[in-house]
Amino acid sequence: MKTEDKTNTSLKTAELVKKARDGNRLSFQELVGMFQEDIYRLAYYRTFSQMDAEDLSQDVFEQAYRKMSSLQDPQRFRAWLYSIAVNRCNDFLRKRKYLALLQMRSAQEHDFMDTGKDMSNSDNDRIEKKRFWKQVKSMLHRLSAMERQVFTLRFMDHRDINEIAAILDKNESTIKTHLYRALNKIKGHAEFFKEYRGSLS
Repeated sequence: MKTEDKTNTSLKTAELVKKARDGNRLSFQELVGMFQEDIYRLAYYRTFSQMDAEDLSQDVFEQAYRKMSSLQDPQRFRAWLYSIAVNRCNDFLRKRKYLALLQMRSAQEHDFMDTGKDMSNSDNDRIEKKRFWKQVKSMLHRLSAMERQVFTLRFMDHRDINEIAAILDKNESTIKTHLYRALNKIKGHAEFFKEYRGSLS
């Protein structure tokens, strides 16, 4: 996206946030439309479940609407919304892990590939999609919690370093350190991520 387009989008977002903060539901619905796909993708890449991602996305926007008055700077809406989404997903995953330990959830429930988004009907495509997600899952298990958060925000949610820093409330240097550690851990494990090594700014 061009700088001018980003500026215009940012100004439009800030204006909608101001109106939504004053109780304008239509403005908030427009914000939902602008960010719904991003928040769904964020939730999906953490749960690997279409149903859970849809539920979490709805929860995130409901929580955002309730807390709109707490957002002092409308320009920070995107980072603020992502922070809510990341925290909500973390809560969900902690709860899911706890329930799994108690209930010994079945292998079918653990098989997140079966809920892959937009899966092709082709047998070859299905096999390739499963292989891809197995590789992603294997990689993420190699990372610490913070490395996983930074890596996912950077490469799956396509957030810039400064935005990740705002979302996670860390300085950019810390974010880059965790990102490099994550990349070093998975070096050679996933060829399709190597192209991103030069785009850390």
